[in-house]
Amino acid sequence: MQKLHIAASLTAAIFLALPAFASAQEFRVAYAGSMGAVMDLHLGPAFAKAQGVHYQGEGQGAYGLAHLIAGHKLRPDVFVSITPGPIEVLMKAGLVKKAYPVASTAMCIAYSPNSPFAKDFEKAAAGKTPWYKVLDMPGVRFGRTDPKTDPQGQNIVFTFMLAEKYYHQPDLVKNILGPVENQQQIFTEASLLARLKSGQMAASSGYLSAVKSLHLPYITLPKQINLSDPAMSKNWYSKVHFTLNVDGHPKTVHTQPLVFYAAVPTDAPDPKLGMAFIHFMASAAGQAMFKETGYSAPKGPVLK
Repeated sequence: MQKLHIAASLTAAIFLALPAFASAQEFRVAYAGSMGAVMDLHLGPAFAKAQGVHYQGEGQGAYGLAHLIAGHKLRPDVFVSITPGPIEVLMKAGLVKKAYPVASTAMCIAYSPNSPFAKDFEKAAAGKTPWYKVLDMPGVRFGRTDPKTDPQGQNIVFTFMLAEKYYHQPDLVKNILGPVENQQQIFTEASLLARLKSGQMAASSGYLSAVKSLHLPYITLPKQINLSDPAMSKNWYSKVHFTLNVDGHPKTVHTQPLVFYAAVPTDAPDPKLGMAFIHFMASAAGQAMFKETGYSAPKGPVLK
């Protein structure tokens, strides 16, 4: 009887707690897919606990998210993009007035410690052999994201195009990436590094922040090709561009600084809460979380 009484009491307690749980406010953040670790494990839960809300994160390619928001198919309280491009999509749609820099990163080459080529990549990481020669070895499978929907997919192409100039290797892009939209190499941003970690490919593109968050080995790239230095944008990074076929129409894309921008859409369910989250990301506590997970400090002005 005593056991039954205890079980009944526990059931009643759980039942009584359910309405309070269900009534708690949902707080939604749409973010560039590479930010999964810092958002879902650190920033989101910490902010939700402090505010007494329930955090929900949605990570995808930032351009894809921007178009969903612009089409009113997704209504987050905050949108966090990598590069200004996806923010500009929402500004043109009249859904964003300002976007605030909250962190920055750099392009790198991540590699699997479990692939047959791991030792070769270790030598490249140590500067003992050119990284692009390892990527060009027979049997090396390289992964990247879709340049149509994800800034990282564009940025790795820019990195390779700049590497052609910097290292004087005219066939580097063709030999390693093939066509810009090479479907054999393209994966979603949310799954790319997870696939790499599981050994499904030898190497992949990566933002240094995301690669560090997942504790993957990587090759550091010089600032001349890693797109991390806004001071190099005008006179060097801007020398490369390429054209995509988007909905049957050609679209030329250009380099943009690897800065993460946060914005509150004008149709956000709770714009005050969204702005509070941006302030939290910019605070000392938020910046410490970014730093601990591999991000660099924000760079550049507010986007208007």
